Amino acid sequence: MSDTRSVLPYGSWPSPIEADDAARGDALLEWVGFLGDDVCWTEVLPEEDGRSGLMRRTAEGVEKVLPSGWDVRTRVIEYGGRPWLALSGRAADGLVFTHGPDQRLHRWRPGSDPVPLSPPGAWPGELRYADFAVHGDEIWCLRETVADDTARTARRHLVAIPLDGSAAEDPSRVRELAATHHFMTGPRIEPGGDRVAWLGWDHPDMPWDTTRLMVAAVLPDGTLGAPAVRMGGEGEAVTQADWATDGSGTLYAVSDPDGWWNVHAVDRDGGTRSLCPRPEEFGEALWRIGLRWCLPLLDGTLAVIHGVGERRLGILGSDGALTDFDDPATEWHFAATDGRRIGAVASSPGRRRTVVLADPADGSVRTVRAPSSEGRSLPSDAPDPDADGAAPYARTPAPDAYATTPYRRTYRGDDGEPVHVHVYPPHHPEFTGPDDELPPYLVLAHGGPTSRSHLVLNQEISYFTSRGIGVVDVQYGGSTGYGRAYRERLRHRWGLTDVQDCATAARGLIAEGLADPDRIAIRGGSAGGWTAVASIAAEPGLYRAAAVYYPVLDPASWREETHDFESRYLDGLIGPWPDTADRYAHQSPLREADRIRTPFVLLQGLDDTVCPPAQAERLLQRIDPDTVPYRCLTFEGEGHGFRRSATVAASLRAELRLYADALGFTPAAASSCSPS
Repeated sequence: MSDTRSVLPYGSWPSPIEADDAARGDALLEWVGFLGDDVCWTEVLPEEDGRSGLMRRTAEGVEKVLPSGWDVRTRVIEYGGRPWLALSGRAADGLVFTHGPDQRLHRWRPGSDPVPLSPPGAWPGELRYADFAVHGDEIWCLRETVADDTARTARRHLVAIPLDGSAAEDPSRVRELAATHHFMTGPRIEPGGDRVAWLGWDHPDMPWDTTRLMVAAVLPDGTLGAPAVRMGGEGEAVTQADWATDGSGTLYAVSDPDGWWNVHAVDRDGGTRSLCPRPEEFGEALWRIGLRWCLPLLDGTLAVIHGVGERRLGILGSDGALTDFDDPATEWHFAATDGRRIGAVASSPGRRRTVVLADPADGSVRTVRAPSSEGRSLPSDAPDPDADGAAPYARTPAPDAYATTPYRRTYRGDDGEPVHVHVYPPHHPEFTGPDDELPPYLVLAHGGPTSRSHLVLNQEISYFTSRGIGVVDVQYGGSTGYGRAYRERLRHRWGLTDVQDCATAARGLIAEGLADPDRIAIRGGSAGGWTAVASIAAEPGLYRAAAVYYPVLDPASWREETHDFESRYLDGLIGPWPDTADRYAHQSPLREADRIRTPFVLLQGLDDTVCPPAQAERLLQRIDPDTVPYRCLTFEGEGHGFRRSATVAASLRAELRLYADALGFTPAAASSCSPS
């Protein structure tokens, strides 16, 4: 490869990262845990119709744990939760898991097929299970009972299910333990089994608004005593709780009474103290049941994931000292521990999602499941990590050499408020743009909206940047990672603050001479789809194209159409219904949809229960196709967030075609640039 880059117009650079590569290039690795000494994780398998396989690394390599066809996935609150648990520290004891198609709880032992533990529902998926704990000869967990496939009506209980399988045919063997709130996490059982803790919250609150930490005694007959609130309450959100391992009865809680999710110790009498008070986040919004960011270790320390706008893994000592691992990863997810080591999914601007094993004893971080060049599972004969913790198979695949180097930037809006963004400049090792040309840019609005995106190596973003199209990923007001005050910027202002912050980011790039003011587009999915449509209606002179994935668009109807978990979300984002019905009309992207003149592509899964297809249809009913060029692609079998690689690839190709037409460039044909 020559050291001198050739000059080609932005958007027309030939790239080896095709849509099919981007669609399968970043494996979805989740829910890490331990089965004996083996690190295990769930992994979406696009080549197997998007099922979630349970994988592990052994001395022989990476392999599937369960027999073929089993789907380790739970649908609780539609966004899911922790779907499996090893039954002990011995691999021979096996594990329990929720099977995706029927949502029943199953038990698996090595050398045998899984067998059901929970009874069938009245229809497949009526009863859903997540976030498990072992108590004697029972599994204690969260059970969700939904009325139908729309999940608009649901009830939740903590339940106990016999491990002997007797409840599979006799539902009366399932014991209901507690139902303190409309929403709950699974149980955390104190070492020794004397007490149990869980989190609960009720509508209209979301779990990042107000939650309560509940504790109850476990009575001799296995029932629970009267639950008591130990932390949380109005305006405070406990997002995780776990017991100390030393038998002291201390309960560690990640909560935000001071505006940041910090780690607190809760003693037996209910007294609390912050262990490491910092203006940093030691937790995240609880979108999925069973997530953990604070892990008590057997030596009395805590493994914690913390930071502002990013996440580092550290060890928090009893004296409050925090020591981070010397590792370049800037994001850590789905952490778990065997009491000594920490397994997690880690990533950074230079590394795609990777399953790693961190050992506080020597400070090492070893690769367990490296990203492969095509995002598929590693072969069973993949070599073990070498002494440096990086397997030869894990060396950076050639397409990653075409990834850009992103950076953080903060702009200021007209009101002086900060707007945090991630900037991904166009990059290609062989090509550059003309000196007299500025690149087109895509403004990316993440979903949520109470969420955030991550500054990491991302094949989908590289698909655009390697062609000469920049991306600015906006962490608009309401995003997590920057404390409660930043989240609260979106309260009652959804469709306003997010739209303004995206425009601030675009204009900031333009003012710095980094982006062509006439070639700005916007893209987003779910809540980001809402922001994208609202933006092209509010800022017709700024955006020249939009890609809209499975959007929320009509808030008044969405309240009645979406699933139970989010059915009152808009109380905080817009206001209580019907008292603020005027706001729903004013802030809806549909309000001025008939004035939209910006070309767009709309991409929708037909099985989406979070943002049903009817939301997208209402937008199209207000658009004149003779005035606004648009395409609408729908996908059978896809829900909220596309899982199949063919769907993702088709969507990316549709986006690129739109941007080429609207932003005025000619994409290169099939790549003639071969990776070196």
